[in-house]
Order: sequence, then C-alpha cells, then structure tokens
Amino acid sequence: MNDTALTSAAFGDAPGCWPLPAASTPAQLWLRAVAAAGQGRYSRARADLAALRRHQPTGALASLSLSTEASLLRQLGGHRAAAGWDGRALALAPSATEGPMALESGVDAVVGLAADALGVGRLAVSARLLERAEEMMVRAEAPPPRLAIRLAWVSAELAMAGGRGDDALTHARRGVELAERALPRLRRHRVKSDVVLAAALCCAGSIDGAREVADAALNDTQTYGLVPLRWALACLLADIDSATLTSQQVSAIRDDCAGVITRRGGRWSPR
Repeated sequence: MNDTALTSAAFGDAPGCWPLPAASTPAQLWLRAVAAAGQGRYSRARADLAALRRHQPTGALASLSLSTEASLLRQLGGHRAAAGWDGRALALAPSATEGPMALESGVDAVVGLAADALGVGRLAVSARLLERAEEMMVRAEAPPPRLAIRLAWVSAELAMAGGRGDDALTHARRGVELAERALPRLRRHRVKSDVVLAAALCCAGSIDGAREVADAALNDTQTYGLVPLRWALACLLADIDSATLTSQQVSAIRDDCAGVITRRGGRWSPR
C-alpha cells in the first residue's frame, strides 16, 4: 500500500499528498523524499535521503538519492554545490545494462550535471552532457518517460541561456507533450513543463503567451501544493505581469512561498 501511495505522490497524480505515508525500505525513502521535495519540504526530503544512504550506501538508489540532493540545492540557486552531489551520483550509478533503475540513476546524474554547468555559465559543457544523456537513452529499452521530460527541460534552459528562443520553444513544447502523454502519472512534471514553457515563450518574445501559460500553471501549483514551482512562477510573473492578478498579489505569492520554503528547510544560495 505504501509503495502505491508514495509512487503516486512522487511520480503520479497526487503530488500534493500530505502527510506522506511512512517509508520502510530504501526505495520508499527515495519516493518520499522526491514527493517532499516537490512540495518544498526540504528538511524532510534531506532526512529521508540521508536515511536511505545509511541503509544502502551504494548502487542505483544511493546514486538517485545524491541526484535528488543536488536538485534541492539547484532549485534555490546552488548550482556549484549541486555539481558535487551530481558528480558523486554519477560515480555511484551502476552500468545501464544492470536494469531500468541503473539507467535512471545514470541519466539523472548526467542531466543534473548539465543543469549544474548551465547554471554557472558553462554552456558548452552543458551541451556535451546533454548529448551524453541522450545517447544513454537511445541505447536503452523503454526508458522511464520522466527522463526524456527532464532532458527536454534542461535542453530548453540551455537554449534560453544562449538566446535561442525558437530552439527553447521546441524543447519546452516537447517536454509538455511528453508530460501530457504520461498523465495521470507525472502530474508534477506536467506542471513544471508549463513553467519551462512560460520561460521559453518569454525568451522567444511571446510575452502574452508566457503570461497565459504562467497564470494557468500558477493555479496548478496551488492545487497540487507545489511551493517551489509556485515561487518560480511568481518570480516570472513579477517581471512580465499577470493577466489575472495585480503586481501586489504576485509579489505577495512570491514572498509567501519564499517564507514557506525557508521554514521548511530551504537553503538559499548567494548569487
């Protein structure tokens, strides 16, 4: 029962589930940490990830736990620190031939490293890492859909960093399409795909389109309790204005989310 409920919270149709069921295995600890992280419950997520590694210090799950730690840092601007965790995750990832979770851990680590490199302006390094991740997936049989979605997100972000708005839109729309296909699973990924799309539309000069997508996604983040994504959208809307909310309302949402994130153990990294 707990496996089903935790999978639904981490990668299913109930990303806002709280309180989360107890976890009694390393796999359940990882699922619970992923779900907690999506809600911005950073302290809870880190505690579960640490417990996972105490029980299982090597292998695919340990690697995935390190990649998840990296994502907690990266969400709040800590790309340099995240790279250390992602590097350790890649070192621990088993060969992709050892099963689906081995592939998952390897691709997660490489895509994470690509996002880390992007965040510190190493665009060429990021591009090479994304190519490596794509090659890993091409060689695999039926990779989990979330891997292709993550690859689309970071590819879109890389294009945005390079000022390539049309390319960013292509990748962002690919992420939306893949996430839409996966529904009712990967609900959180579907919402984040709209966050990436809104940013890509801005990069491409379609501010009205970005505003429309961001406003709708902001409502989804409230519905599903996705505080970090809600904060990101409020930051975007503070720059481009909302079609449905005043600037004061957007600022209040942004500041409230930042406060919640801090109280839940989020560690903001200096820029």
